[in-house]
Amino acid sequence: MTDQKLPTFGINILIVDDDPNMREMLAVCLEEQGYHIVAVGNSRDALAEASTRSFDLAFVDLHLGTETGLSLIPELLAGSPWIKIIVMTAYASVDTAVEAMKRGAAEYLCKPFNLTQVTLMVRKLAGVRALEQKVVTLQEALGQADLEANLCSSSLAMQRALALARQVASSKATILIYGESGTGKGVLARAIHAWSPRSARPFSIVSCPSLSPELLESELFGHVKGSFTGAIRDNPGRIGLCEGGTLFLDEIGDLPLTLQPKLLRFLQDREYERVGDPRTRQADVRILAATSRNLDTAIKEGRFREDLFYRLNVIQVEIPPLRERPEDIKPLAERLLAVFNRENHKRILGFTEEALKALQNHTWPGNVRELRNVIERAVILCRTELIGIELVSFALPPPFSGSPPVGKLVSLAEVEREHIRRVLTETKSLEEAAQILGIDQATLWRRRKKYKI
Repeated sequence: MTDQKLPTFGINILIVDDDPNMREMLAVCLEEQGYHIVAVGNSRDALAEASTRSFDLAFVDLHLGTETGLSLIPELLAGSPWIKIIVMTAYASVDTAVEAMKRGAAEYLCKPFNLTQVTLMVRKLAGVRALEQKVVTLQEALGQADLEANLCSSSLAMQRALALARQVASSKATILIYGESGTGKGVLARAIHAWSPRSARPFSIVSCPSLSPELLESELFGHVKGSFTGAIRDNPGRIGLCEGGTLFLDEIGDLPLTLQPKLLRFLQDREYERVGDPRTRQADVRILAATSRNLDTAIKEGRFREDLFYRLNVIQVEIPPLRERPEDIKPLAERLLAVFNRENHKRILGFTEEALKALQNHTWPGNVRELRNVIERAVILCRTELIGIELVSFALPPPFSGSPPVGKLVSLAEVEREHIRRVLTETKSLEEAAQILGIDQATLWRRRKKYKI
C-alpha cells in the first residue's frame, strides 16, 4: 500500500495509557499522519470517550495503575465491535499476549517500541478498517440496488447539475438536492459520497416519510435499551454508524417539526443525544438532503423551520425531470435494457421504431424510476429480438381514475385501505395526506403498515 492510499481520513484512535509521556508521544506521532486522536489515562475515561464518539483503533496499556487493560478490551468491543485494539505492555509474556488476543485484541506491542513500528501497525489496521467500511458500503449498495437513474446525460441542465455536484463533493458543505420523485436524487447523493474524501467511510440513507416521528428519531439518533416499549437493545442510530461518512436524508421536507430542532443542533454543533440517554455525543458525519417539495411554501405554512432550511441549503443542486431532457430517454432505455438483459439472461437487441416513439412521447410523471419499471417489465415479457409497441404501451401505467368501492359488497377495512391509498396517490406528502384524512401522521403510518400500502 502506498502513502497516497493511506486511509487516514476520518480514522479515530483512542490511546489509553497511565503514562502521560507515552500518551503524548503516541498522540503527536499519529496526529502528524492525519489521524484523529483522543488520549486518556484510565479505563473510566476511556469508556466515557467511547460512549460519546466512535473509534476505529485503540492503544490499550495492560497496566493502568491499579487496573488491568485486559478487562477494558471486551468493554470497548461491546460498544464498538469494529474497533481494532492494540495492546501495549512493558511486561511481555506469551500468556498475556494469548489472553489479550482471546479477549479480542488485534495486535500486541511490546515496550519499548519505536515509532516506525507504531506507524506500520496503525497503517495496517487502518487499512483493514477501511476495507471493512467499503464492504459495508458495497453491501448497502447491493441491498438497495438502484437502477432508476444513470448519471450520464446529454442534457445541458443535467450536465450543469452533475458538474456542480462533483465540484462541491470534496467540501464539507451540506448539500440540498431538489428534484421530482424518481429523478435519481438518491443516486446523485451516493455519487457525491463516492466523489468525496469520505468515500471509504459509510454511506447510509434515511427516508423521512417512511417512519413515524418516534421511530424516525430512534433511526437517526439511536436509543438505549429500555428507553421505550420494544427497545430490547441499544441502537447506535444512523448518525453513530456513519462516523466519518455521509448520511443522506431523503424527502427532508417530511421531517416532523419535533425533530427539526434536533437536526439543526447536529448540523450546527455535531452534537446529539440518543433517545433515553442524557449523554451528549459527537459525530463527524456529512449530511446530504433531498426534497421533491417546495420548502419555501412549507416555511410560510409553518411546517419547516427557516433556520434549518438555511443550514441545509448551503449548496443547492437541482435535477431536471425526465420530460425536460428528452434526449436522455433513448440512451437511458438502452442502458436499462442491457442491465435487464443480464439479469434475465436474455439477448434482446433493442426497440422497434414504434416503441421508441412511444417512449419519447410519454411525459414520464414517474421520471427515471418509471422508465426503469417500463423497461424491466418489457424485457421480462418480450419473446422476440426487439421490444415492440405492445409491450411498452402495456407497461405504461394508466392515469388515476375511479372511486373507492363504497356501497359494494366489501368490508369496511377494504374501503378504508382503498381510500387511504388514493389519498396518498393524490397528495405530495404524508403530512398533507394525514390532514385530509383527519388523522395524525403516526396513525397514518400504522394504517399503511396494517394495509401494506
